[in-house]
Amino acid sequence: MATITGLSSGKVDVNAVVSQLMAVERAPIDKLNKKSASYQTQLSVFGGIRSNLSTFQSAVQKLKGTGSFQAFKVNSADSTTLTASAGSNALAGNYALEISSLAQSQQLIAAGQTSSTDTIGAGTSTTLSFDFGTISYDPLNGGAYNSTTGQYTNASFNSNGGGIKTVTIDNTNNTLEGIRDAINTANIGVSATIVNDGGTSPYRLALVSTASGVSNSMSISVSGDSAIESLLSNDPTGTQNLSQTLVAQNANFKVNGVAITKTSNVVTDAIQGVTLNLNKITSAPTNLTITKDTAAISAAANSFVTAYNDLIKNLTSVSAFKTTTASGGTLAGDPAIRQLISELKGIINSAVSGGSFTTLADVGIKTQPSVGLALDATIFDAAVANNLTDLATLFTSSTGYATQLDAWAKTSLNVTINTRTSNISQSISDISKQVDIQETRMAGIKKRYTAQFTNLNAMLSKLSSQQTFITQNLG
Repeated sequence: MATITGLSSGKVDVNAVVSQLMAVERAPIDKLNKKSASYQTQLSVFGGIRSNLSTFQSAVQKLKGTGSFQAFKVNSADSTTLTASAGSNALAGNYALEISSLAQSQQLIAAGQTSSTDTIGAGTSTTLSFDFGTISYDPLNGGAYNSTTGQYTNASFNSNGGGIKTVTIDNTNNTLEGIRDAINTANIGVSATIVNDGGTSPYRLALVSTASGVSNSMSISVSGDSAIESLLSNDPTGTQNLSQTLVAQNANFKVNGVAITKTSNVVTDAIQGVTLNLNKITSAPTNLTITKDTAAISAAANSFVTAYNDLIKNLTSVSAFKTTTASGGTLAGDPAIRQLISELKGIINSAVSGGSFTTLADVGIKTQPSVGLALDATIFDAAVANNLTDLATLFTSSTGYATQLDAWAKTSLNVTINTRTSNISQSISDISKQVDIQETRMAGIKKRYTAQFTNLNAMLSKLSSQQTFITQNLG
Protein backbone atom coordinates (compact mmCIF):
# COMPACT_ATOMS: atom_id res chain seq x y z
CA MET A 1 0.00 0.00 0.00
CA ALA A 2 1.26 3.46 -0.93
CA THR A 3 1.84 5.89 1.95
CA ILE A 4 0.93 9.52 1.21
CA THR A 5 3.64 11.60 2.80
CA GLY A 6 3.53 15.34 3.38
CA LEU A 7 -0.16 15.81 4.31
CA SER A 8 0.78 17.03 7.79
CA SER A 9 2.87 19.77 6.24
CA GLY A 10 0.19 20.68 3.75
CA LYS A 11 2.09 19.36 0.73
CA VAL A 12 2.27 15.87 -0.85
CA ASP A 13 5.63 14.43 -2.04
CA VAL A 14 4.33 13.75 -5.56
CA ASN A 15 7.38 11.80 -6.82
CA ALA A 16 7.47 9.53 -3.78
CA VAL A 17 3.75 8.78 -3.85
CA VAL A 18 3.65 8.20 -7.63
CA SER A 19 6.70 5.94 -7.36
CA GLN A 20 4.99 3.80 -4.71
CA LEU A 21 1.76 3.59 -6.67
CA MET A 22 3.60 2.69 -9.90
CA ALA A 23 5.46 -0.11 -8.11
CA VAL A 24 2.06 -1.63 -7.37
CA GLU A 25 0.81 -1.02 -10.92
CA ARG A 26 3.98 -2.61 -12.44
CA ALA A 27 3.54 -5.90 -10.58
CA PRO A 28 2.09 -7.64 -13.71
CA ILE A 29 5.03 -6.40 -15.82
CA ASP A 30 7.52 -7.63 -13.23
CA LYS A 31 5.81 -11.01 -13.34
CA LEU A 32 6.06 -11.08 -17.15
CA ASN A 33 9.75 -10.09 -17.06
CA LYS A 34 10.44 -12.83 -14.52
CA LYS A 35 8.74 -15.34 -16.79
CA SER A 36 10.74 -14.08 -19.78
CA ALA A 37 13.99 -14.43 -17.80
CA SER A 38 13.02 -18.03 -17.02
CA TYR A 39 12.48 -18.68 -20.72
CA GLN A 40 15.82 -17.05 -21.52
CA THR A 41 17.51 -19.41 -19.08
CA GLN A 42 15.80 -22.39 -20.74
CA LEU A 43 16.91 -21.12 -24.14
CA SER A 44 20.49 -20.94 -22.90
CA VAL A 45 20.26 -24.49 -21.54
CA PHE A 46 18.96 -25.75 -24.88
CA GLY A 47 21.88 -23.95 -26.54
CA GLY A 48 24.24 -26.00 -24.39
CA ILE A 49 22.40 -29.19 -25.30
CA ARG A 50 22.61 -28.27 -28.99
CA SER A 51 26.37 -27.79 -28.63
CA ASN A 52 26.75 -31.18 -26.89
CA LEU A 53 24.62 -32.87 -29.53
CA SER A 54 26.62 -31.33 -32.38
CA THR A 55 29.90 -32.42 -30.79
CA PHE A 56 28.51 -35.91 -30.27
CA GLN A 57 27.31 -36.11 -33.90
CA SER A 58 30.75 -35.02 -35.16
CA ALA A 59 32.38 -37.73 -33.04
CA VAL A 60 29.91 -40.32 -34.35
CA GLN A 61 30.52 -39.31 -37.96
CA LYS A 62 34.24 -40.04 -37.55
CA LEU A 63 33.20 -43.66 -37.01
CA LYS A 64 30.76 -43.66 -39.91
CA GLY A 65 31.00 -43.83 -43.71
CA THR A 66 34.30 -42.43 -44.95
CA GLY A 67 35.51 -41.63 -41.44
CA SER A 68 38.31 -43.12 -39.42
CA PHE A 69 37.82 -46.75 -40.51
CA GLN A 70 38.63 -45.62 -44.06
CA ALA A 71 41.55 -43.40 -43.02
CA PHE A 72 45.02 -44.15 -44.34
CA LYS A 73 48.44 -43.02 -43.20
CA VAL A 74 50.98 -42.07 -45.86
CA ASN A 75 54.73 -42.09 -45.28
CA SER A 76 57.26 -40.75 -47.76
CA ALA A 77 60.88 -41.80 -47.34
CA ASP A 78 61.91 -38.30 -48.49
CA SER A 79 59.33 -35.55 -47.97
CA THR A 80 61.53 -32.99 -49.75
CA THR A 81 61.17 -35.05 -52.91
CA LEU A 82 57.65 -36.33 -52.59
CA THR A 83 54.63 -35.93 -50.31
CA ALA A 84 51.22 -37.59 -50.61
CA SER A 85 47.80 -37.92 -49.04
CA ALA A 86 45.34 -40.80 -49.24
CA GLY A 87 41.55 -40.77 -49.49
CA SER A 88 39.05 -43.33 -48.28
CA ASN A 89 39.28 -45.34 -51.53
CA ALA A 90 43.03 -45.84 -51.31
CA LEU A 91 44.64 -49.25 -50.96
CA ALA A 92 47.40 -50.14 -48.54
CA GLY A 93 50.68 -50.82 -50.31
CA ASN A 94 54.29 -49.86 -50.99
CA TYR A 95 55.31 -47.81 -54.02
CA ALA A 96 58.66 -46.77 -55.47
CA LEU A 97 58.67 -43.44 -57.30
CA GLU A 98 61.30 -42.01 -59.60
CA ILE A 99 60.92 -38.40 -60.80
CA SER A 100 62.85 -37.41 -63.94
CA SER A 101 61.24 -33.99 -64.57
CA LEU A 102 58.80 -31.63 -62.91
CA ALA A 103 55.92 -29.89 -64.63
CA GLN A 104 56.41 -26.19 -65.32
CA SER A 105 54.56 -23.36 -67.04
CA GLN A 106 55.68 -21.48 -70.13
CA GLN A 107 57.02 -17.98 -69.50
CA LEU A 108 57.33 -15.24 -72.15
CA ILE A 109 58.83 -11.76 -71.91
CA ALA A 110 58.36 -8.71 -74.15
CA ALA A 111 60.89 -6.17 -75.39
CA GLY A 112 61.86 -3.46 -72.90
CA GLN A 113 60.11 -0.08 -72.64
CA THR A 114 61.50 3.16 -71.22
CA SER A 115 58.42 3.67 -69.03
CA SER A 116 55.69 1.47 -67.63
CA THR A 117 53.16 4.33 -67.80
CA ASP A 118 53.81 5.85 -71.25
CA THR A 119 51.15 5.14 -73.88
CA ILE A 120 51.86 2.50 -76.48
CA GLY A 121 50.34 3.12 -79.92
CA ALA A 122 47.48 5.43 -80.80
CA GLY A 123 44.88 3.95 -78.46
CA THR A 124 43.03 2.13 -81.23
CA SER A 125 40.80 -0.65 -79.92
CA THR A 126 42.98 -3.76 -80.04
CA THR A 127 42.21 -7.41 -79.31
CA LEU A 128 44.77 -9.76 -77.80
CA SER A 129 43.82 -13.37 -78.58
CA PHE A 130 45.40 -16.17 -76.54
CA ASP A 131 45.32 -19.81 -77.59
CA PHE A 132 46.87 -22.63 -75.55
CA GLY A 133 48.40 -25.80 -76.89
CA THR A 134 51.55 -27.76 -77.66
CA ILE A 135 54.59 -26.37 -79.49
CA SER A 136 56.63 -29.00 -81.31
CA TYR A 137 59.39 -29.12 -83.87
CA ASP A 138 61.29 -31.79 -85.82
CA PRO A 139 65.09 -31.29 -85.90
CA LEU A 140 65.35 -33.71 -88.83
CA ASN A 141 63.22 -31.34 -90.93
CA GLY A 142 64.93 -28.12 -89.95
CA GLY A 143 62.98 -27.46 -86.77
CA ALA A 144 64.87 -25.90 -83.88
CA TYR A 145 64.61 -23.97 -80.66
CA ASN A 146 67.11 -21.23 -79.84
CA SER A 147 67.45 -21.08 -76.07
CA THR A 148 69.36 -17.80 -76.32
CA THR A 149 66.63 -15.88 -78.16
CA GLY A 150 63.85 -18.02 -76.74
CA GLN A 151 62.31 -18.54 -80.20
CA TYR A 152 61.39 -21.42 -82.51
CA THR A 153 62.18 -22.21 -86.13
CA ASN A 154 59.94 -24.40 -88.31
CA ALA A 155 57.73 -25.25 -85.33
CA SER A 156 54.09 -26.31 -85.19
CA PHE A 157 51.36 -25.40 -82.72
CA ASN A 158 48.55 -27.78 -81.81
CA SER A 159 45.73 -26.12 -79.81
CA ASN A 160 44.51 -28.03 -76.74
CA GLY A 161 40.92 -27.18 -77.61
CA GLY A 162 40.32 -24.98 -74.60
CA GLY A 163 39.16 -22.09 -76.79
CA ILE A 164 40.52 -18.65 -77.67
CA LYS A 165 40.65 -16.18 -74.76
CA THR A 166 40.63 -12.45 -75.56
CA VAL A 167 41.62 -9.18 -73.88
CA THR A 168 40.74 -5.70 -75.19
CA ILE A 169 43.22 -2.83 -75.11
CA ASP A 170 42.15 0.75 -75.97
CA ASN A 171 42.99 4.34 -75.09
CA THR A 172 42.09 3.70 -71.43
CA ASN A 173 44.75 1.06 -70.82
CA ASN A 174 47.34 1.24 -73.61
CA THR A 175 50.32 1.43 -71.26
CA LEU A 176 52.48 -1.40 -70.02
CA GLU A 177 50.77 -1.26 -66.63
CA GLY A 178 47.35 -1.01 -68.29
CA ILE A 179 48.02 -4.07 -70.46
CA ARG A 180 49.24 -5.98 -67.41
CA ASP A 181 46.14 -5.12 -65.42
CA ALA A 182 43.79 -5.90 -68.31
CA ILE A 183 45.29 -9.37 -68.77
CA ASN A 184 45.13 -10.16 -65.05
CA THR A 185 41.58 -8.86 -64.69
CA ALA A 186 40.40 -10.95 -67.65
CA ASN A 187 41.33 -14.15 -65.76
CA ILE A 188 42.09 -16.06 -68.94
CA GLY A 189 44.78 -18.37 -67.65
CA VAL A 190 47.67 -15.94 -68.03
CA SER A 191 49.44 -14.04 -65.27
CA ALA A 192 51.12 -10.76 -66.27
CA THR A 193 53.81 -8.85 -64.38
CA ILE A 194 56.31 -6.08 -65.18
CA VAL A 195 60.01 -6.79 -64.69
CA ASN A 196 62.68 -4.09 -64.41
CA ASP A 197 65.92 -5.47 -65.88
CA GLY A 198 67.98 -2.35 -65.08
CA GLY A 199 68.79 -1.56 -68.72
CA THR A 200 68.16 1.57 -70.77
CA SER A 201 64.65 0.32 -71.58
CA PRO A 202 64.13 -1.67 -68.40
CA TYR A 203 60.37 -2.25 -68.19
CA ARG A 204 59.41 -5.59 -69.68
CA LEU A 205 56.01 -7.30 -69.66
CA ALA A 206 56.31 -10.92 -68.49
CA LEU A 207 53.54 -13.45 -69.23
CA VAL A 208 53.16 -16.82 -67.50
CA SER A 209 50.63 -19.52 -68.32
CA THR A 210 48.85 -20.31 -65.05
CA ALA A 211 48.50 -23.97 -66.09
CA SER A 212 51.66 -26.06 -66.31
CA GLY A 213 52.45 -28.73 -68.88
CA VAL A 214 53.43 -28.77 -72.55
CA SER A 215 49.81 -28.55 -73.71
CA ASN A 216 49.42 -25.12 -72.11
CA SER A 217 51.96 -23.12 -74.12
CA MET A 218 50.72 -19.79 -75.52
CA SER A 219 50.13 -18.50 -79.04
CA ILE A 220 49.23 -14.78 -79.06
CA SER A 221 47.72 -12.89 -81.99
CA VAL A 222 47.02 -9.15 -81.99
CA SER A 223 44.40 -7.36 -84.05
CA GLY A 224 44.29 -3.55 -84.03
CA ASP A 225 47.07 -1.17 -83.06
CA SER A 226 50.32 -1.96 -84.91
CA ALA A 227 52.52 -0.82 -81.99
CA ILE A 228 50.90 -3.29 -79.61
CA GLU A 229 51.02 -5.96 -82.30
CA SER A 230 54.78 -5.52 -82.73
CA LEU A 231 55.21 -5.74 -78.96
CA LEU A 232 52.99 -8.72 -78.08
CA SER A 233 52.19 -10.77 -81.18
CA ASN A 234 53.80 -14.19 -80.76
CA ASP A 235 53.10 -17.06 -83.15
CA PRO A 236 55.38 -20.05 -82.41
CA THR A 237 55.04 -21.06 -86.08
CA GLY A 238 55.82 -17.58 -87.47
CA THR A 239 56.61 -14.10 -86.15
CA GLN A 240 57.66 -14.17 -82.51
CA ASN A 241 57.94 -10.78 -80.83
CA LEU A 242 58.26 -12.30 -77.35
CA SER A 243 61.13 -14.34 -75.97
CA GLN A 244 60.47 -17.60 -74.17
CA THR A 245 62.32 -17.65 -70.85
CA LEU A 246 60.90 -20.94 -69.60
CA VAL A 247 59.68 -23.83 -71.72
CA ALA A 248 56.40 -25.52 -70.77
CA GLN A 249 57.13 -28.99 -69.45
CA ASN A 250 55.30 -32.08 -68.17
CA ALA A 251 56.05 -34.01 -65.04
CA ASN A 252 57.65 -37.34 -65.96
CA PHE A 253 57.97 -40.03 -63.32
CA LYS A 254 57.69 -43.75 -62.67
CA VAL A 255 55.55 -45.64 -60.15
CA ASN A 256 56.93 -49.13 -59.53
CA GLY A 257 58.70 -48.89 -62.88
CA VAL A 258 55.65 -47.73 -64.87
CA ALA A 259 56.37 -44.49 -66.79
CA ILE A 260 53.77 -41.72 -66.29
CA THR A 261 53.47 -38.23 -67.78
CA LYS A 262 51.27 -35.51 -66.27
CA THR A 263 50.82 -31.78 -66.89
CA SER A 264 50.89 -30.94 -63.16
CA ASN A 265 53.10 -31.77 -60.20
CA VAL A 266 49.94 -32.52 -58.20
CA VAL A 267 48.81 -35.91 -59.47
CA THR A 268 45.52 -37.46 -58.36
CA ASP A 269 45.12 -40.41 -60.73
CA ALA A 270 48.41 -42.28 -60.78
CA ILE A 271 47.71 -44.38 -57.67
CA GLN A 272 44.11 -45.13 -56.64
CA GLY A 273 42.87 -42.80 -53.93
CA VAL A 274 46.27 -41.11 -53.53
CA THR A 275 47.26 -37.51 -54.31
CA LEU A 276 50.95 -37.12 -55.12
CA ASN A 277 52.86 -33.87 -54.72
CA LEU A 278 56.05 -34.02 -56.77
CA ASN A 279 58.69 -31.66 -55.39
CA LYS A 280 62.10 -32.62 -56.72
CA ILE A 281 63.85 -34.74 -59.32
CA THR A 282 65.17 -37.96 -57.81
CA SER A 283 68.50 -39.69 -58.26
CA ALA A 284 67.16 -42.91 -56.76
CA PRO A 285 63.68 -44.34 -56.14
CA THR A 286 61.75 -42.81 -53.21
CA ASN A 287 59.56 -45.21 -51.26
CA LEU A 288 55.95 -44.34 -50.45
CA THR A 289 54.10 -46.47 -47.89
CA ILE A 290 50.31 -46.43 -47.42
CA THR A 291 48.84 -48.15 -44.37
CA LYS A 292 45.59 -48.12 -42.42
CA ASP A 293 45.64 -45.33 -39.83
CA THR A 294 44.83 -47.40 -36.73
CA ALA A 295 45.75 -44.51 -34.43
CA ALA A 296 42.96 -42.44 -36.01
CA ILE A 297 40.47 -45.24 -35.29
CA SER A 298 41.44 -45.40 -31.61
CA ALA A 299 41.33 -41.61 -31.33
CA ALA A 300 37.86 -41.57 -32.90
CA ALA A 301 36.63 -44.18 -30.42
CA ASN A 302 37.93 -42.14 -27.49
CA SER A 303 36.29 -38.99 -28.86
CA PHE A 304 33.02 -40.88 -29.23
CA VAL A 305 33.09 -42.08 -25.61
CA THR A 306 33.96 -38.60 -24.29
CA ALA A 307 31.26 -36.90 -26.35
CA TYR A 308 28.64 -39.43 -25.25
CA ASN A 309 29.52 -38.99 -21.58
CA ASP A 310 29.38 -35.18 -21.86
CA LEU A 311 26.01 -35.34 -23.60
CA ILE A 312 24.32 -37.83 -21.27
CA LYS A 313 25.66 -35.98 -18.21
CA ASN A 314 24.22 -32.67 -19.40
CA LEU A 315 20.86 -34.15 -20.42
CA THR A 316 20.53 -35.90 -17.06
CA SER A 317 21.56 -32.82 -15.08
CA VAL A 318 19.22 -30.29 -16.71
CA SER A 319 16.20 -32.61 -16.49
CA ALA A 320 16.77 -33.88 -12.94
CA PHE A 321 13.88 -33.54 -10.46
CA LYS A 322 14.30 -31.60 -7.24
CA THR A 323 15.08 -33.73 -4.20
CA THR A 324 15.58 -33.11 -0.51
CA THR A 325 19.33 -32.98 -1.06
CA ALA A 326 19.59 -31.35 -4.48
CA SER A 327 17.88 -28.62 -6.46
CA GLY A 328 16.22 -29.68 -9.70
CA GLY A 329 17.55 -28.92 -13.16
CA THR A 330 16.39 -25.97 -15.25
CA LEU A 331 14.35 -28.37 -17.38
CA ALA A 332 13.33 -30.64 -14.50
CA GLY A 333 11.13 -33.45 -15.76
CA ASP A 334 11.04 -32.01 -19.30
CA PRO A 335 9.44 -34.79 -21.41
CA ALA A 336 11.43 -33.97 -24.54
CA ILE A 337 14.77 -34.24 -22.72
CA ARG A 338 13.72 -37.41 -20.90
CA GLN A 339 12.76 -38.85 -24.30
CA LEU A 340 16.20 -37.99 -25.74
CA ILE A 341 17.89 -39.79 -22.84
CA SER A 342 15.68 -42.85 -23.32
CA GLU A 343 16.31 -43.01 -27.08
CA LEU A 344 20.06 -42.52 -26.73
CA LYS A 345 20.49 -45.18 -24.08
CA GLY A 346 18.23 -47.48 -26.06
CA ILE A 347 20.57 -47.37 -29.07
CA ILE A 348 23.71 -47.73 -26.96
CA ASN A 349 22.38 -50.76 -25.08
CA SER A 350 20.91 -52.58 -28.08
CA ALA A 351 22.69 -55.21 -30.15
CA VAL A 352 23.39 -54.97 -33.89
CA SER A 353 23.96 -57.64 -36.50
CA GLY A 354 26.29 -58.09 -39.42
CA GLY A 355 29.56 -59.32 -37.95
CA SER A 356 31.21 -61.19 -35.13
CA PHE A 357 30.83 -58.12 -32.90
CA THR A 358 27.24 -57.32 -31.90
CA THR A 359 27.55 -54.97 -28.92
CA LEU A 360 29.83 -52.11 -27.92
CA ALA A 361 31.00 -54.18 -24.97
CA ASP A 362 32.38 -56.75 -27.43
CA VAL A 363 34.99 -54.20 -28.51
CA GLY A 364 35.71 -52.80 -25.05
CA ILE A 365 33.21 -49.91 -24.89
CA LYS A 366 31.37 -50.70 -21.70
CA THR A 367 28.57 -49.00 -19.76
CA GLN A 368 29.59 -47.64 -16.37
CA PRO A 369 26.74 -46.54 -14.02
CA SER A 370 28.47 -43.46 -12.66
CA VAL A 371 30.35 -42.49 -15.82
CA GLY A 372 28.36 -43.41 -18.90
CA LEU A 373 30.75 -45.24 -21.18
CA ALA A 374 34.34 -46.35 -20.61
CA LEU A 375 36.79 -47.59 -23.23
CA ASP A 376 38.97 -50.61 -22.50
CA ALA A 377 41.92 -49.79 -24.77
CA THR A 378 43.35 -53.33 -24.63
CA ILE A 379 40.16 -54.93 -25.94
CA PHE A 380 39.53 -52.21 -28.52
CA ASP A 381 43.10 -52.20 -29.87
CA ALA A 382 42.94 -55.98 -30.20
CA ALA A 383 39.79 -55.62 -32.32
CA VAL A 384 41.55 -53.03 -34.48
CA ALA A 385 44.57 -55.28 -34.96
CA ASN A 386 42.81 -58.62 -35.45
CA ASN A 387 39.35 -57.96 -36.87
CA LEU A 388 39.15 -54.49 -38.34
CA THR A 389 36.50 -55.48 -40.88
CA ASP A 390 33.96 -56.61 -38.27
CA LEU A 391 34.84 -53.66 -36.06
CA ALA A 392 34.04 -51.31 -38.93
CA THR A 393 30.79 -53.21 -39.59
CA LEU A 394 29.75 -52.75 -35.96
CA PHE A 395 29.73 -48.98 -36.51
CA THR A 396 29.29 -48.37 -40.25
CA SER A 397 26.74 -50.91 -41.46
CA SER A 398 23.19 -49.80 -42.22
CA THR A 399 22.18 -50.82 -38.68
CA GLY A 400 25.56 -50.07 -37.06
CA TYR A 401 25.94 -47.86 -34.01
CA ALA A 402 27.41 -44.89 -35.87
CA THR A 403 24.70 -45.06 -38.52
CA GLN A 404 21.90 -45.18 -35.94
CA LEU A 405 23.41 -42.53 -33.67
CA ASP A 406 24.09 -40.13 -36.53
CA ALA A 407 20.46 -40.38 -37.67
CA TRP A 408 19.27 -39.94 -34.07
CA ALA A 409 21.46 -36.87 -33.53
CA LYS A 410 20.26 -35.33 -36.79
CA THR A 411 16.59 -35.80 -35.83
CA SER A 412 17.21 -34.58 -32.30
CA LEU A 413 18.87 -31.40 -33.54
CA ASN A 414 16.57 -30.63 -36.47
CA VAL A 415 13.28 -31.63 -34.86
CA THR A 416 13.32 -31.90 -31.07
CA ILE A 417 15.77 -29.11 -30.20
CA ASN A 418 14.69 -26.80 -33.02
CA THR A 419 11.02 -27.19 -32.11
CA ARG A 420 11.58 -26.52 -28.41
CA THR A 421 13.87 -23.52 -28.95
CA SER A 422 11.48 -22.13 -31.55
CA ASN A 423 8.55 -22.41 -29.14
CA ILE A 424 10.53 -20.82 -26.32
CA SER A 425 11.70 -17.98 -28.58
CA GLN A 426 8.09 -17.39 -29.62
CA SER A 427 7.02 -17.25 -25.96
CA ILE A 428 9.75 -14.69 -25.24
CA SER A 429 8.59 -12.65 -28.23
CA ASP A 430 4.95 -12.80 -27.09
CA ILE A 431 5.90 -11.66 -23.58
CA SER A 432 7.94 -8.81 -25.02
CA LYS A 433 4.88 -7.59 -26.93
CA GLN A 434 2.75 -7.81 -23.79
CA VAL A 435 5.35 -5.85 -21.85
CA ASP A 436 5.43 -3.16 -24.55
CA ILE A 437 1.64 -2.81 -24.30
CA GLN A 438 1.81 -2.66 -20.53
CA GLU A 439 4.63 -0.12 -20.59
CA THR A 440 2.50 2.16 -22.77
CA ARG A 441 -0.32 1.74 -20.27
CA MET A 442 2.03 2.46 -17.37
CA ALA A 443 3.08 5.75 -18.97
CA GLY A 444 -0.56 6.86 -19.05
CA ILE A 445 -1.19 5.79 -15.46
CA LYS A 446 1.92 7.57 -14.23
CA LYS A 447 0.89 10.72 -16.04
CA ARG A 448 -2.59 10.53 -14.44
CA TYR A 449 -1.22 9.95 -10.94
CA THR A 450 1.25 12.79 -11.30
CA ALA A 451 -1.52 15.15 -12.42
CA GLN A 452 -3.85 14.07 -9.60
CA PHE A 453 -1.33 14.60 -6.83
CA THR A 454 -0.04 17.81 -8.33
CA ASN A 455 -3.63 19.07 -8.30
CA LEU A 456 -3.97 17.84 -4.72
CA ASN A 457 -0.94 19.89 -3.74
CA ALA A 458 -2.49 22.92 -5.37
CA MET A 459 -5.72 22.38 -3.44
CA LEU A 460 -3.86 21.83 -0.16
CA SER A 461 -1.91 24.99 -0.76
CA LYS A 462 -5.15 26.91 -1.34
CA LEU A 463 -6.74 25.45 1.81
CA SER A 464 -3.63 26.34 3.80
CA SER A 465 -3.87 29.92 2.59
CA GLN A 466 -7.58 30.11 3.52
CA GLN A 467 -6.84 28.64 6.95
CA THR A 468 -4.19 31.29 7.54
CA PHE A 469 -6.56 34.05 6.43
CA ILE A 470 -9.40 32.85 8.71
CA THR A 471 -7.06 32.43 11.66
CA GLN A 472 -5.71 35.93 11.24
CA ASN A 473 -9.22 37.47 10.99
CA LEU A 474 -10.59 35.54 13.98
CA GLY A 475 -7.62 36.64 16.01
